[in-house]
Amino acid sequence: MPPLRRSGRIAALALFALAALPPASASAHGLVGKADLPVPMWLFAWAAAVVLIVSFAALGLLWPSPRLQRPRERRLFRLGPWVDVVGGALGIGLFVALVVSGLAGTEIPTANFAPTFVYVAFWVGLTVGSALFGDLFRVLSPWRALARATAWAAARLRRPGGADESAGALPEPLAYPRWLGHWPAVVTIAAFAWLELVSVNRDDPRLLALLALGYAALQLIAMSVWGIETWSRRGDGFAVFFGLFAKAAPLVRRDGALWLRRPLDGLPSMEVVPGTVALLCTMIGSTTFDGLSGGPLWTDLSPHLQSVFEDLGFGPTAAGEASFTIGLLGCLLLAGLVYRIGVVGMRMVDRDRSVGELARAFAHTLVPIALAYAVAHYASLLIYQGQALGYLVSDPLGDGSDLLGTASWTIDYTVISATGIWYLQVFVIVLGHIAALVLAHDRAVALFRDGRAALRSQLWMLAVMVAFTCLALWLISAANA
Repeated sequence: MPPLRRSGRIAALALFALAALPPASASAHGLVGKADLPVPMWLFAWAAAVVLIVSFAALGLLWPSPRLQRPRERRLFRLGPWVDVVGGALGIGLFVALVVSGLAGTEIPTANFAPTFVYVAFWVGLTVGSALFGDLFRVLSPWRALARATAWAAARLRRPGGADESAGALPEPLAYPRWLGHWPAVVTIAAFAWLELVSVNRDDPRLLALLALGYAALQLIAMSVWGIETWSRRGDGFAVFFGLFAKAAPLVRRDGALWLRRPLDGLPSMEVVPGTVALLCTMIGSTTFDGLSGGPLWTDLSPHLQSVFEDLGFGPTAAGEASFTIGLLGCLLLAGLVYRIGVVGMRMVDRDRSVGELARAFAHTLVPIALAYAVAHYASLLIYQGQALGYLVSDPLGDGSDLLGTASWTIDYTVISATGIWYLQVFVIVLGHIAALVLAHDRAVALFRDGRAALRSQLWMLAVMVAFTCLALWLISAANA
């Protein structure tokens, strides 16, 4: 049998095997429990797999040439520098509120502004906002705003006739090492995931405030060494994280103006540097563990891991964190392994390209998957706990104050039903994977000149998409066994 035909059949078999896997029950962090799903879980999994397969067939028939490799943009209107000034001031104000409430406020996490702001408004809210409206964090980043203000003041001092032309002189930034790429961002996002999913002190307001201060200080130091914009694009983990999602947004700010483009248009031109693929797999893997850690599989496995660490001399708390750390690392490796299998399979179609080259060429297809995972897993957290910001901003310290007159507000849990959230999660997951499939197909027909080779290569990516879809559906399924 010819190698290409054999590889296509292997991919097809893997695809249907993955689609047939019966998802187990799990409940992810931030998800609402749903004891009775509207239809059996296995039917959702099969339906999602069928949707992807039909989409794959339609792309093969109706999408013979690349259409997304060059973005189509339309200038809307000009945006002056006031956007950065106002956004930066707002970002600094929110950062100060976070630190003050964390250090001076109540130790009760649900009554303190800091935990809800960090995990709901910042982590989840900015993720959704970036995908809808573009790179919001670039405008709101408090350390970028402070660094730019400092650089502006230094430049004013260096002007002829200034107070002291030499007093404000700043050293030229060093060249950023190419090999370093996005690896600092990988460390940041992995560390934040560990804090959120593993640390027993994740909700400690004081700890969050101290970590925020430490991270801000590191960013300012790094910006002074490598330059504000260079570090923001490469090393600032949160700037890179939200910036990747912003690539999928229909709005982009560039050259002092706001531009409108098709959704996903910014992803094919996404710059891929060392660490970008690892960052995307970290984003997907951390959310995967978020779901896994609340399900019966991890509930059964975790005590055994914890006992191993206790036998090594760890205390109960440290042993629990160590076992969860192992689980988190395992999920990060799993996400990378699934993607690598798809890339290795594609290389069977074109052995002139290395695995690394193909991995970088299709890295942008992981962004919609990471976005779908994040939105699906944190949908109920954003919808319900996001309402808590209404009364927390009025009483940020939890000391009984009512600054804005909204301290008496409560969370309305009837705003959407559990079934409604379930449908929203399934819709987001399927939509995200279809978007990834479209991006992968468009890149394949641009990369592989032979149409048949492009189609065969995407059998492997289809298997990857179905694998991620079934995994996501399994993780968000909360049908109690």
